[in-house]
Amino acid sequence: MKKITPALVLLLSACGGGGEQAAPAGPPPVGVVTVREEAVVLSSELPGRTSAYETSDVRPQVNGLILQRLFTEGDQVRAGQALYRIDPAPYEAQVASARAALARSRAAIASTAALARRYGELVKINAISRQDAENATVSAQQAQADVAAQQAALRSAQIDLARTTIRAPISGRIGRSTYTTGALVSASQADALTTIQRIDPIFVDIQQSSADVLRLRQQMLSGEVSREGGAARVKLKLEDGSTYAEEGVLKFTDVTVDPTTGSQVVRAQFPNTRGLLLPGMYVRAELVEGTRSNGLLVPQGAVSRDEKGNPTVLVVGAQNKLEMRKISAPRTVGTSWLVTGGLKPGDKVVVDGAQMLRPGAAVKPVPAQAQGGTGASAKPSAPSSAQGQ
Repeated sequence: MKKITPALVLLLSACGGGGEQAAPAGPPPVGVVTVREEAVVLSSELPGRTSAYETSDVRPQVNGLILQRLFTEGDQVRAGQALYRIDPAPYEAQVASARAALARSRAAIASTAALARRYGELVKINAISRQDAENATVSAQQAQADVAAQQAALRSAQIDLARTTIRAPISGRIGRSTYTTGALVSASQADALTTIQRIDPIFVDIQQSSADVLRLRQQMLSGEVSREGGAARVKLKLEDGSTYAEEGVLKFTDVTVDPTTGSQVVRAQFPNTRGLLLPGMYVRAELVEGTRSNGLLVPQGAVSRDEKGNPTVLVVGAQNKLEMRKISAPRTVGTSWLVTGGLKPGDKVVVDGAQMLRPGAAVKPVPAQAQGGTGASAKPSAPSSAQGQ
């Protein structure tokens, strides 16, 4: 039998003492966020199309040949600016004819009025019949009516003559001309000569679900959502993904719902001083609907779905044990869900570290932001031999 040396006794004693001092692992840490009430700005990103603030199709109001085009395509024009000149010769002749007819009618007034006066004196002495006197009076009145009619005819001829110069009805940017010099145009034609569009400011027509519009109105009536200034603010994202520098305002919501899509047209107005927005462009509009003063936000990663599709979260409850909660989360706000039911301020919602845990398990809640890389996924370290001694 071997003799036990003092060194061997010390070694066995050290090994045995180390095994007795090893502490068991505690509850696993999980990253949590504490739910708090805060003011939440509600916004929706929706597709839209730009449309001109004013649009005018320029058409002729008289018949004739185009003698001149007086503008450059694509330029900015002002209201009243001359755009086309139609051959005025036929209308100048009509004006001259109407003026001559008016002079003839005025000349007839003098003779008929004098005849009516003479017959009026003669009928008093029974030199002529009363019928002749009345006929002379009627002739004088007809001459005066003819003058009024010829004045109207002259005015109409002058209007047609003025219309041989086609002028811009509104100010804006003019498009291409569909008719050239020498083309025959008519007042009844369907095709426009050109189109003028005012694009500063400019409209953006947004398609929004009627259900969303109804929900927002109900929330505003109940006081859950407030809107500063009375008008919703709108921001734009352009086709290239950039954000439009100017902010617009909501003007109105259409009073009818499209039965095929179940949506309403929401119109917003934007300044367009640099002409960057053109009619017909596709944009995405971020409609700032209002502010919910008592909103509860939960990170999207903390929300899961049960077998029925209902949103659920894990909450650290009494004695630091996990609880499953069903919540109402109708919409997202940025990277979070807006919770309207199932949670209350102060609840600790598990964000990460509970993938392998079940409700009822004891955990150690750790603030998610302070957790870093040593949070739920990190294992607790064993005490050192110095601490065990």
